[in-house]
Amino acid sequence: MERIITVALVGNPNCGKTSLFNALTGLNQKVSNFPGTTVEKKIGEAKLSDTVKLQLIDLPGTYSLYPKSADELVTYEILRNKSETNYPDLVIFIADASNLKRNLLLYTQVSDLGVPAIIALNMMDVAERRGIAYDIHKLEQELGVRILPINARNKHGIDELKNELLTNLPEVHKEYFSLENVSKDLLNQLSKATDKRNAYAALQYAINAKDLLSEKSVRLKAIFDAHAFDVRRFLEEEVFARYHIIDTAVKAARLKTQDNLKKSLTRKVDAILTHRFYGIGIFLALMFLIFQAVFSWSTYPMDLVEMGFAALSTYVQNTLPAGVLNDLLVQGILAGLSGVIVFLPQIIVLFFFIAILEDIGYMARVGFIMDKVMRPFGMNGKSIVPLIGGMACAVPSIMASRSIENKRERLITILVIPLMSCSARLPVYTLLISLFIPDTAVFGPFNIHGLVLMFMYLVGFVAALLSAWIFKQFIKSNQQNYFLMELPGYKMPLASNILITLYEKAGAFVLGAGKIIIAVSVVLWVLASTGPKDKMDAVSLKYKNLMEQMNEAEQNEALIEGLSLQQNADFLEASYAGQFGKFIEPAILPLGFDWKIGISLLTSLAAREVFVGTMSTIYSVSGSDDDLDSIREAMLKEKNPVTNKPTYSLATVFSLLLFYAFALQCMSTVAIVKKETASAKWAIIQFVYLTVLAYGSSLIVYQVFG
Repeated sequence: MERIITVALVGNPNCGKTSLFNALTGLNQKVSNFPGTTVEKKIGEAKLSDTVKLQLIDLPGTYSLYPKSADELVTYEILRNKSETNYPDLVIFIADASNLKRNLLLYTQVSDLGVPAIIALNMMDVAERRGIAYDIHKLEQELGVRILPINARNKHGIDELKNELLTNLPEVHKEYFSLENVSKDLLNQLSKATDKRNAYAALQYAINAKDLLSEKSVRLKAIFDAHAFDVRRFLEEEVFARYHIIDTAVKAARLKTQDNLKKSLTRKVDAILTHRFYGIGIFLALMFLIFQAVFSWSTYPMDLVEMGFAALSTYVQNTLPAGVLNDLLVQGILAGLSGVIVFLPQIIVLFFFIAILEDIGYMARVGFIMDKVMRPFGMNGKSIVPLIGGMACAVPSIMASRSIENKRERLITILVIPLMSCSARLPVYTLLISLFIPDTAVFGPFNIHGLVLMFMYLVGFVAALLSAWIFKQFIKSNQQNYFLMELPGYKMPLASNILITLYEKAGAFVLGAGKIIIAVSVVLWVLASTGPKDKMDAVSLKYKNLMEQMNEAEQNEALIEGLSLQQNADFLEASYAGQFGKFIEPAILPLGFDWKIGISLLTSLAAREVFVGTMSTIYSVSGSDDDLDSIREAMLKEKNPVTNKPTYSLATVFSLLLFYAFALQCMSTVAIVKKETASAKWAIIQFVYLTVLAYGSSLIVYQVFG
């Protein structure tokens, strides 16, 4: 039988856990949530032999077992509780060889829990460049643990690590610090036990006593007073005692090498990239280049995808017998899917650049340089990470806000994240920008499309800041406000990390959006193809009479095709979808939207990108059987039946752009906000204020410029 070893990867942030995880598992990994939380976990598998399989859990990075944020709490909870389903047989502790002393503080706490562990001493190349080297055998003796030097990014030492796991699983290691001074009354009160794991639990509760129910807080305070127990002083004593052991071990094992204490290349680069003035300018310039690439790099693959769907639609239409199934596949499913999948190349380009910036260590610098910008608005530098993550998707970004220690700053960040333009908005932006904005070159290779796209992202960011400032006036907190962030060393981007990221993001977009779009497209096609019998019969009778009134000489091909197109349009208007669109049209007409756009706005409540699929389905249903124009071409041909002018004027396009920039059309976001804030109140407030902001801004733009 196959034997499975569950291994947890533990370490400080930026120690190389993700690189090691990817090196061991490759694409054989999946993302889910830890039980009872919204914190994402990565679980991967690796074969050690024909009979032994490794199950790896990549735990969130933390600096100690007294975590300050919600996501760090997951690591602490899993390691201390043997009844956890994710409890590991073994811990691989990843330590940064260039910053060993700080990393080992967490290791000593993990060792005290009695979990078998080995240390993977990572980033040996970085340590070597800095003139740092250790006698590994001596370090093992001092710490009492097996240590394997590795370089996870280039997979050096990975085979040795696998062999160690296969042949020599470690036993529990030594204890570094005694918890005898912890009150037994305190332990019994909170955990009914006195072992090490529960001692940590008791202290963790003690640190966060203010967050507990008042009854438990009162009991804790009584125990503290009775034993004159000062938890803060106790923690200081613990840290000093641990670092005394660590200092002794590191000094004994440190080899005499030439320390490189001169100003390194990293410091020189940081002096420019993190400068308080032009550091922000460099960041904006990088964003502009990314948005320009989103348009320019993805043109050819988008054309290929569009041509492929057109060919597939033609093939299906000509191969299957005419009827309901043919219409459903061509006008419903394929039309809806093609309208969104065509934008997949742009999604890949966007994530490609973001993954590179993350991998080289630049995104942490963005948090540093943006801290002073964010503070007047009730946030801090750590808020910029989930905000930028909101350019991908609001849901995991709201989860990522758990790294923000201050509760008010975290809540404000959660409330404004949806204003950041996510990847679901990108298909909408791209369609509308290309619909009316000319592809005119400016500043050499750059074009107006890239400028307008960057403008839309900046509009969302500015709106997020202003909204945060307003929330700051109403949401009060006495919690201490501080900002602490480690800046990792610069590294060359690792191709495997980039490819795995693109694979995950592209797969999530195609599968996530695809499932929703197929469901919506089928429902919408049914609603757009059927309607009240009297209204549908009236349309049929109208065009039957028109054909009968024409003599044979008048029935030329062009006239018949024109009547056919108009008949399809009238059928759509008479359908259930059309009736519903007509019902809400008075409310959205002041924004410059007709009933067809209204249908798309409502279907977009499921997910924003459904807008494009909905418009594709609507214009496919209202077109002729031979009309296989792209959604963009169909929208350009659309005329206002009253004025006979193009439906999509410049004012209408910008009104629609602003509506999609601000509106919260994502039920997954509403659900995750309710869960993360533990309150439906904040989810309702967020949905209402974003809807009002979207409607109001669109109304102003259209009424002023329309």
